[in-house]
Amino acid sequence: MIKTTSILHAWTAIGGVAALAVVGEVLIAAAMRQLGDLDRIRERSGLPGAIRAVLSSPVFLAGALCMALNFFAMLYALSIVDLSLAAPAIASLTYVGNAVAAKLFLHENVDRRRWLAVLFVCVGVVLISR
Repeated sequence: MIKTTSILHAWTAIGGVAALAVVGEVLIAAAMRQLGDLDRIRERSGLPGAIRAVLSSPVFLAGALCMALNFFAMLYALSIVDLSLAAPAIASLTYVGNAVAAKLFLHENVDRRRWLAVLFVCVGVVLISR
């Protein structure tokens, strides 16, 4: 299960990876909503213009930075936690975090079916960690 580290240390690493993923994904989604349809931007400015529009967005760049940090945090987590626990736990916590963040920050309609799925994911994380 967990290599040579405490349970708290392992779950802190897993939670940190998931948190960076959620923040990065929410920032990138917010940036893309601000930019609008990339096909329209590409029609007006060509592919270089669309790329320039994305890369000149500070919100996008902050999200991309979080995703890069997420990658390195995952490397660290995998160095102290078995893959069979880390990968499903990170994916599950990211899924839960994305649903909550989508509702709170992006004001998305997260319906009852999605909240039920989040509940099942939480139960799955508990089962997999034992």
